[in-house]
Amino acid sequence: MTNPTSSTGRSQGDVCIVGNGAIAKTAALGFSQAGFKVTMLSPPSGAPAAAAQTAGEQPYDVRVYALNHTAHSLLSSLKVWGALDQARVAPVDSMVVNGDGDNPGDVEFDAFGAHVGALAWIVEDRNLCQALDAALKFAPNVNMVNGRAVRIEADDDGATVHLEGGGAIRSSLVVGADGGHSWVRGQCDIDLDYRSYHQRAVVANFSCEKPHHGVAYQWFTGAEGIVALLPLPGNHVSLVWSAPDALADTLTRESAGELAIRLMALAEDKLGVMRPLQPETIRDFPLALIRPHAITAPRVALVGDAAHVVHPLAGHGMNLGFADIADLLTAVSEREDHRTIGDERVLARYARARKEDVFLMQFATDGLARLFGTDLEPVRVVRNLGLNLLDKLPMLKRRLISHAMGK
Repeated sequence: MTNPTSSTGRSQGDVCIVGNGAIAKTAALGFSQAGFKVTMLSPPSGAPAAAAQTAGEQPYDVRVYALNHTAHSLLSSLKVWGALDQARVAPVDSMVVNGDGDNPGDVEFDAFGAHVGALAWIVEDRNLCQALDAALKFAPNVNMVNGRAVRIEADDDGATVHLEGGGAIRSSLVVGADGGHSWVRGQCDIDLDYRSYHQRAVVANFSCEKPHHGVAYQWFTGAEGIVALLPLPGNHVSLVWSAPDALADTLTRESAGELAIRLMALAEDKLGVMRPLQPETIRDFPLALIRPHAITAPRVALVGDAAHVVHPLAGHGMNLGFADIADLLTAVSEREDHRTIGDERVLARYARARKEDVFLMQFATDGLARLFGTDLEPVRVVRNLGLNLLDKLPMLKRRLISHAMGK
């Protein structure tokens, strides 16, 4: 990888990746290892980078991902999975989903029943990004540019990303990996459907008195939203509470100790006494459904949240992004010799490959969020009965969990 350059010059390559998160870094690494010349455009940093720490010296990151087998396979093929600090990665051996009310339904999925070693792996954003950064340092043909893009121009031969200050990046393909409020998507005039859930994901980390045994817990609480406790290494758990805005305001105003008391009441005696990890950190993120009407444009492909944003109740937003990258790399690698990587037909194959998977995940997460977001008693009774019935149908459970694992 070349050293970061300014945005005042001009550069040329096969692909320009716009973004600086884990999805953008994975895309850059994937194209580089496939033999393409990559330019990665990141926004200018407003502050000097902090001194590097080893992951083991850091508190647990409140931003964690439940990575499935698709993500595991892609990161393994790129030699990133083995570079993670494995002491900070927690396998999910089973998942228990609980309903609400006086007779709550519940369903349990486990790795043994799915014939796999783990359902998923809980990985911190910091751990993942540090491994990707280390891999990119040794990646051939990756040029890092720090700058702010101002417009994209596409033509028959490629695309030019014009930068503030007069620089430009010329490439055959532009990959928009710049998040839910994607600048690249906006430049392509791609219409989208946007709906706020009027919820925020409240995240924090806690220690627990009793071992979690690799179990991920989820509670559908109706009026109070959806609460998930994900296993971290040791007797630690990570909270993701999809809370209605008014409740999210309360949760973020309270101390982490008060939040722990709420969680102990919900978990009853499953995890024992819970205490916030130090330093106490509570963050929140607004939740919305974002469905762009297309994930490609002339010489442009969208990946990750730029291509789709789903409710986090299933924990698969990040996994969809990794699957985007895998399918985009497949479409590019299987193209005919006379086609460039930004060819219209190559991008159309990528869009077709992603259509069903993305639709099913959007449909499922949005449907569940609506179903479990109502407090109407008849609906509550039916959904609890549904959970109990699902728990007694092993073949259906295996199909659902297989799809969720990306297998």
